[in-house]
Amino acid sequence: MLSYFKIEKFKKKQLLLQENQICNKQYFIVNGCVRFYINTTKGTEQTTQFGIENWWITDYLSFQYLTPSSFNIQAIENIEILSIERNSFEALLERLPKLEKYFRLVLQKSFGAAQVRIKYLFTMSAEERFHHMNDYFPEFIQRVPQYMIASYLDFSAEFMSKIRSGKV
Repeated sequence: MLSYFKIEKFKKKQLLLQENQICNKQYFIVNGCVRFYINTTKGTEQTTQFGIENWWITDYLSFQYLTPSSFNIQAIENIEILSIERNSFEALLERLPKLEKYFRLVLQKSFGAAQVRIKYLFTMSAEERFHHMNDYFPEFIQRVPQYMIASYLDFSAEFMSKIRSGKV
């Protein structure tokens, strides 16, 4: 099965996928941390997702439909990943049909997490979002630069500093 995959290493800040590229790979994170982000019309980067060890990441729409990606995937740390190209992925699923269920569950988990994030963005205050992330995902708070956490939680790095110092 490993013959379908390629081991790749990326340095901190290096892009695995750049906006407008067609995403032809799925990635399994062996070591390290990555983020998805978009470039906004205001000229800022908006982080939409993080990924750590043992997580699968890709731009699912670009991967499925071979359309240009709207996202960038960037290494936050030096990372090691296993990548599988779209054609190899399809061949692997044909060879081992039971993997269809595994990848369906991966996709459902990813989609569910995205739904919960949207709910929190609309129902929690900025301070509640930070405390929730700090309580449930402390590994991200420790590993990811504050400005990326702030972007993910949809507020400024300055506001995050105020929350952390108890000034809010």
